[in-house]
Order: sequence, then structure tokens, then C-alpha cells
Amino acid sequence: MGNDKLRATPAARSLAHRMGVDLNAIAGSGYKGRIHAEDVAEFSYEQAGGITPLAKKIADSFGLDTSSLKGTGFRGKVTRADVAAALGDRYYPNLEAIVDPFKTEKAPAAPAPAAAPAASKPAAAHAATTAAPGEVELVPMNMMRRVIAKRMADSYFSAPTFVLNYEVDMYEATKLRKQLLEPIKEKTGKKLTVTDIISIAVVRTLMNHPYINASLSADGSQIELHNYVNLAMAVGMDEGLLVPVVHGAEKLGLVDLMLRLKDITERAVGKKLTPQDQEGSTFTISNLGMYGVESFTSIINQPNSAILSIAGTKEMPVVRNGEVVIRPIMKMSLTSDHRVINGLGAAKFMQELKATLESPLPLLV
Repeated sequence: MGNDKLRATPAARSLAHRMGVDLNAIAGSGYKGRIHAEDVAEFSYEQAGGITPLAKKIADSFGLDTSSLKGTGFRGKVTRADVAAALGDRYYPNLEAIVDPFKTEKAPAAPAPAAAPAASKPAAAHAATTAAPGEVELVPMNMMRRVIAKRMADSYFSAPTFVLNYEVDMYEATKLRKQLLEPIKEKTGKKLTVTDIISIAVVRTLMNHPYINASLSADGSQIELHNYVNLAMAVGMDEGLLVPVVHGAEKLGLVDLMLRLKDITERAVGKKLTPQDQEGSTFTISNLGMYGVESFTSIINQPNSAILSIAGTKEMPVVRNGEVVIRPIMKMSLTSDHRVINGLGAAKFMQELKATLESPLPLLV
């Protein structure tokens, strides 16, 4: 009822409904505080603030205190443009090429040559390959995709990451699934999947590796170690990507975790998630194995410090006890934020996770 009295465009109301966002929590940018779809797209329940690495380098080089700057970037993050505006005439426009050698300005375009009386052969060939009008279709980005684009760019350009790749023998895990499939289906009406077994293994392993389950504070000065696991599962749809969360996953057994995962996945596909279903994650799993993907690496779902990518399982020849046998081999990779996690810590986590999946029986205890 309260939302009906708010000044909001129909597009904003529709997007808020699909994202599960409360319009009362959003400050509108339109006339007299009217809420537009862009306001909903840029809204986040996570803590705002921070500064991009490039902006920090520029500010530090000028001795500029950025604590009082109002950021215009994603979730209020201070960007290079904000720092440049604060510096005014002091800002040297080419400084970013010095502090960030990978970013260079485009050279000014050379003046066009005088028209020749007759087109040369190379010019004629170029003209023949030029796309004719109407051959390119422009598809507007929907609001969900715009949210994803902003968040992924923010994560990709702010966190220094590294990736570890592992192969896992899933023989025992698939064998365990077959043994539990019918009993669990009779009890719950739901089908146990390999993803469910991987998820419980991840949760149990995370409890032994707190830095993999950690977050970096907004100002980058502290590491937040969580004594719980809020497990997020990436759910892809035609419109984009949602990442619902199972809170308190460390308290759940295999069957309960399976039911919770299926519930949030189904509600994500049906666009029935609440804001609470999408916030507070401490670790994320992205599984594309069912699409035959052999290997891939994911972008970290901030404020998480790591994300696990699960690829497909293939029958492959391996050596066991001096003999070549065929085993189902699954590839997985861990993308980690190097500001929080070092290589040794990530390797120990993946080593234990691999061992747990290859001998999964203790997961039932």
C-alpha cells in the first residue's frame, strides 16, 4: 500500500518487483524525488562506498583526502572522475596513463586526405566490405543486465584476482548420489544432484578455511572473517543472472541444504526472490557443468573474496594403482581476491575440497 503513494515510474515499479527491492528504501533522482528505473537498477542493499584503485592512486599522488568525496560510481564508489573534479586545475589529464600504463588515450585522428579523382583498388576493396545500413541489430540492455554489467565491472576492475584449476575424480561422489537418489526422492519428492553434494562439501570445507569465506571492509583496511557460511548459487536466465543465498548453510545437513538450494533456485527462476534472499553471501558457486563446459573462471561476486566455478564431468583415462582406468573427471577452478587470500591458502582449500569430493562418505555424518 505504501508503494502506491510513492512517486515512481511504472518501469521502476516493475523492475523493483522483479528484483525484490523495496521502493521505500530508494531515493529517487527525478522531479520531487520520483523514482526511475535507473534508481532501482543502481540500488544495492550492500554497504556503499569505497574508491577505485586508479582513483586512489591519483588522489594519493596529489595528497588529496577522499574521505569527504561523494562518489558517483557504482554503490557510491569514488571514481577517477570524482577525484579529477575535486582537484580541478591541479589534475593533469594524462596522469592516468602514468599510474595505469594499460590505459592510453587515443591519438587524434589524422586529417582526411584530399579526394582523388578516381578510387584506388584498395579503397574499392574496403568499400566492398563495409557493412550496409540495416545489417546491425541494436538490442537495448534490460535493467537486470545493466545491473549485472555494473556490478561485474566494479568487481573485475577493483579486485586483483588469481585462479587455481583442479581436476576431481567424481567416481565416489556419483556412486554416493546413485545410492541416495531413491531414498531421498521417496522422503522429499526431490532429486539429489551432484551440485547438492558439491555444495555440502564446499560448506564443510569453508569452515576450515576462514579466509576463503571472508570479505574485505569497505575502506579496505580490515578483513571480515565469518564464522558462518551464507552460500550463494549463481542462477542464469535469459534476462540475466541472479545469485540467491542460503543463509546459515553450515548448520544444514545434505538433505536440508538440497531442499533450500532447490527452493531459492526455483524462486529465482520465477522471479519471486525477496531482498533478503539475495544479500549477505560469503561465498558463491557457479556451475555450468550441465551445459558441457569443459573449464571456465568466474568473476567474484563481491563482497565475497572467492568464487568456485564448476565445469562438466567427462569420462577420462587415469592411472590408479599403476593401472589405466576410466573415471568421471570434473574440472573446477577457484577465483580469489589476492587482497584477502594468498595462493597457499587457496591451494589448501582446493586440496581439501578435492579430497572431500573424492571420499564424500563423511559428509553424511
